[in-house]
Amino acid sequence: MLDSQASAVRTGDDEARRRIYSPDVQPLLQSLLATLADLDFDYERERISRSTEDSDLRVRLLRKLADKHRERRDPYIRHLTVLQSRITPLR
Repeated sequence: MLDSQASAVRTGDDEARRRIYSPDVQPLLQSLLATLADLDFDYERERISRSTEDSDLRVRLLRKLADKHRERRDPYIRHLTVLQSRITPLR
């Protein structure tokens, strides 16, 4: 019983930490983070393109980087699609 109460308190704390940003600031923050992620991706791609003399290795590394990027993005794209489908009927 004590464990379930402690768990509920921790869950409440976790939710409070997630809602630190005001609704006006959160979209801007998300946009900035997305832009930074894109810049990091471009930097890695450019770094690989310039640093690897073996063209086969370079192609494999770039493909692996692109696959990792796509793999990380896909869940968010699916989530945005679900949100969009929920929002669209409201209009």
